[in-house]
Amino acid sequence: MATSSVAPSRGALRRARGKTRAGRIHVGTAGWSYRDWEGLLYPKPHPRGFDPLAYLARYMDVVEVNSTFYRPVNADVARRWVDRVAESPEFRFTAKLSKRFTHERDTAFTRAEVEEVRRGFAPMHDAGRLGAVLLQFPWSFRRTEENRQWLDDVTRAFEEFPLVVEVRHASWAVPQFYDELTERGIGFVNIDQPLFRHSVKPSATTTAPVGYVRIHGRNYRDWFRKDAGVEARYDYLYSKKELEPWADRLTEVASAASDTYVVTNNHYKGKSVTNAAMLKAMVEKKPAAVPPLLMKAYPKALKGLAKPA
Repeated sequence: MATSSVAPSRGALRRARGKTRAGRIHVGTAGWSYRDWEGLLYPKPHPRGFDPLAYLARYMDVVEVNSTFYRPVNADVARRWVDRVAESPEFRFTAKLSKRFTHERDTAFTRAEVEEVRRGFAPMHDAGRLGAVLLQFPWSFRRTEENRQWLDDVTRAFEEFPLVVEVRHASWAVPQFYDELTERGIGFVNIDQPLFRHSVKPSATTTAPVGYVRIHGRNYRDWFRKDAGVEARYDYLYSKKELEPWADRLTEVASAASDTYVVTNNHYKGKSVTNAAMLKAMVEKKPAAVPPLLMKAYPKALKGLAKPA
């Protein structure tokens, strides 16, 4: 099941493979509001009453909410998100946990901070729209006893939600870690990114009913450059050949999960939507419906894999 540098133990494999029928694969993007998507994905100017989120939900199965990483979402805002995708009943949100719990670890978090985040996620969760809460840790978060305890404290604070954990340092790629996630029903996030020393490698690991894959791009030139802006880091378009191994991994993850979420994060100029549509087509074995403007912007990449709708 796993293709990470160190595979899960046999016990974890058996538990993860308890499901014999493949679950659903939800393909989508990280975020939906980018200035550089205007006129390339979304019509510009917007027609009267145009809603970018509702529009994207017609083509994608999931959107990963990024704003919650920077500040907890207000419950009323989350309710409006749910209302805006009412015409797409199968659409799901996933949401990043606040960086207070993953990146700002110098002081212990408080009960009030936990409750603020819980209140914001509750409307999506109660509506059955919250596929997963993503705990994204940086490469500097290594597998030490102190960090293991921190991770345990965070996951217990938010255990009412479906949780998935993204770690980027290879020290976590040990059977004990996979076993711990499996015992707690917490998902492991399989990632594609520019590989650095001691980076977690591409994998197809499932440790919970929720499977998760994140595709970040492979812009080696700008990924590690300190003065590179966000747009530069995520300016990368995968080819069909580069995505083929991930289509295989997705099928493998889905064979052991009830729901698998794959999120493309190479958002610059709509490339994440392009690659999400390509993956969707490759997994479902049929052309994916895409916004007409996007088809015009990336005809070569989407040829044979997508159709304008």
